[in-house]
Amino acid sequence: MDILIIDDEKSIRDSTRFALEAEDHYVEAVDSGDVALLRLKEDPFELAILDLRLGDQDGLEVLQDIRKRFPSVVVVVFTAHASIDTAVKAIQLGAMDYLEKPFTPDQLRGVVARAKMQKELHNRIEELEVEVSSQSPPAVFQSKDKAMDSAFDLLFRAAPTPASLLILGESGTGKSMVAKEIHSKSHLEDKPFVTISCPSLSKELLESELFGHVKGSFTGAVKDKWGKVHAANGGTLFLDEIGELPIDIQPKLLRLLQEKEYERVGENQTRQAEVRIIAATNRNLKESVVKGEFREDLYYRLNVIEVEMPSLRDRPKDLVQFAENFVTFFANQTGRKIDGFSPDGLISLTTHAWPGNLRELRNAMERAVILAREDQITPADLPDPTQGAVGSSSVDSGSGSGEESGGTMTLPGANISLEALEEEHIRRVLGRAKTLQEAADTLGIDQATLYRKRKKLGIE
Repeated sequence: MDILIIDDEKSIRDSTRFALEAEDHYVEAVDSGDVALLRLKEDPFELAILDLRLGDQDGLEVLQDIRKRFPSVVVVVFTAHASIDTAVKAIQLGAMDYLEKPFTPDQLRGVVARAKMQKELHNRIEELEVEVSSQSPPAVFQSKDKAMDSAFDLLFRAAPTPASLLILGESGTGKSMVAKEIHSKSHLEDKPFVTISCPSLSKELLESELFGHVKGSFTGAVKDKWGKVHAANGGTLFLDEIGELPIDIQPKLLRLLQEKEYERVGENQTRQAEVRIIAATNRNLKESVVKGEFREDLYYRLNVIEVEMPSLRDRPKDLVQFAENFVTFFANQTGRKIDGFSPDGLISLTTHAWPGNLRELRNAMERAVILAREDQITPADLPDPTQGAVGSSSVDSGSGSGEESGGTMTLPGANISLEALEEEHIRRVLGRAKTLQEAADTLGIDQATLYRKRKKLGIE
């Protein structure tokens, strides 16, 4: 590793440098925090070993400066004036570890080895983030839909506050992505963001995953374990699908929210945790409260700010934009030359109900780009709009005339005219729009044009 020693005692600087150089590390030593900050600005040191007493300087202040200006640098603190309070404060301010003077070479090697492991883990996480980001286009947190835009506005105005947030919406509407964005826009952006999926485990394992446990507290508890609450301390805890949280665990979560206290499974010691809670669910929690499946006091404690994410089928303008973004992204990724959607492909896109929302759309667009036979996405490349499509109108795909019948309209590969496709699209939009103005907005035409089209097609 490239290591910077910061200590005002020459003997400590020299002995530490010699010990580390013997382990093949590159080491420099400086005698003040000011010089250290200059060197860190000039060269990318991986580890700083910092004395908490630097003459007239406060080592804790230097620690804060390093963490703020050079967050990728791992910091280990040592001092001859060791105390539990000082150690805890240093670690709370971002130090990775704490080493008391005088220390042995083995102790020094041990702490540097742990620092190296943490640095390697950090680098791996960064690599994975880059890899993940290359698999999907960046998330978009702007909307042409008024309801969605209002939801974003409310959530992001609440982001800098400590208020608990409850995000409602169908699966695949982007609740977890929004939760991460809220965290990144909050005062906790440099603190942990920890997710726990409530339906993924049994009650016993979920309680342990959330609060931790002590050895022997249940079968399989072979050692002590800290839970997600401990990992999220000082940051944000995202509870995904909170509606699935077992009723027996709900009082413990309520206690955490109200008192900032919790206990590990099998332990009587009360512990403190300062976490900001963001919860999400696809359930109707009000109905769950009425049925006795969800505590009313917990519900009201969670929904200080409550926002519902509209489904993709209720955001037709966003649907087209998202689909085009996905197509462009996957076309670039795969080297395909795809020029958007054909006219009937666009109609097929907007008549599908997209029950899986953004998650389904992403997968469908990736598949369409890979399998497209033409230079545009056509109905044959897309999901069958009759599978979960909204609206009761139908066109007989076998007739080719576009007249209504008792059959269904199978757009992919259907031998039907664009006029028939347009009629079906207008019928479906009118069937789900609350007002004529909403239908006109969805279709991208004015009300007068919509009136003429309805009259021509005989649509009441």
